[in-house]
Amino acid sequence: MEDVNRNSTLYHKICEGVRITPEEALELFSWDIIQLGNAGDMRRKLAFPRETVGFIIDRIINFTNICEAACAFCAFHARANLIEPYEVTLDDIYLKIEELVAAGGTQVMLQGGLHPDYTLNNYIDMVTSVKKRFPDIYLHSFSPSEIVYISRKSSLSIHDVVKALKSAGLDSIPGASDLLVNRIRNKVSPKKATVDEWREVMRAIYRNDMMSSATMTYGMGETDKEKIAHLKVLRDIQDETGILKAFIPWSFSPANTRMEDTLPATGIDYLKILAIARIFLDNITYIQAGWLTEGLKLAQIALTMGANDMGGVLMEEVVVRATGIKTRTNDKELIHIIQNAGKIPVQRDSRYQVIKEYV
Repeated sequence: MEDVNRNSTLYHKICEGVRITPEEALELFSWDIIQLGNAGDMRRKLAFPRETVGFIIDRIINFTNICEAACAFCAFHARANLIEPYEVTLDDIYLKIEELVAAGGTQVMLQGGLHPDYTLNNYIDMVTSVKKRFPDIYLHSFSPSEIVYISRKSSLSIHDVVKALKSAGLDSIPGASDLLVNRIRNKVSPKKATVDEWREVMRAIYRNDMMSSATMTYGMGETDKEKIAHLKVLRDIQDETGILKAFIPWSFSPANTRMEDTLPATGIDYLKILAIARIFLDNITYIQAGWLTEGLKLAQIALTMGANDMGGVLMEEVVVRATGIKTRTNDKELIHIIQNAGKIPVQRDSRYQVIKEYV
């Protein structure tokens, strides 16, 4: 009876829009999935009352897989010995963007790794060249770990690196977060940015009047308490800066990685993380359904449990594909999935402004 009363009190707190504590968030992992999903959707309605669900036509361009980080959870970097080392030329990038524009796309994500030979000038040249040829394309590119790596190599502050990239034409920087728990990072990605360095990149993005996002890669041996610790880092930095437009949870895909013996997270795990994130991250408006790793049907269910965006069509995604996941989609399929969830699909831009509504 005591547990029932406590759950009832917390449920009412959630429905009233009151901020919950990390300890209360931890309790939510034990809730019935239906009750948790209802609570997540209630919180979504407070943050985003409309019944629209957005998507963007975008393209990821992985310009190299040569990366010194060699993370244990990655199957894409050259040292994983699954994909030959490569670098693409600017002409290759131009061709890929031309294909995106022809498909009605608006956003490009230039993604690489911690390339031992790249300097800040390489990144500036890439951004400048793309923006000169495609001035209307929105560049949502690179990552906090790349920014930190450039900063170390160039002996410049993180702020100055972000400032230089913005001056070159970079529009925003994804807040690729992996898991913001140093115990896990030290185990799976010790050469990437630390939690404190990730925070510093977010502050530099804020000081340079840019926007970002945040992700969460879970299922790498972390505890439920560490999952909430990750969300707490995000909520705190959003309180401080307000730059996070969206949150995107991903389950770790162990196949073909150095962690392939890890038991994969389940669909229930994903739906719980998404609903708890919606409830706990009361200062982030958009929660994306992670169709790429979770599959389109599970992403559709997520739209009833707190998610209100489907992210991008992700033309040419290759990093997750390296783990054996084959999920693909396009704008017509996303429209159909959103409508079948009882929602109104909208094509949006990178700033979450509606381009077209499908009724």
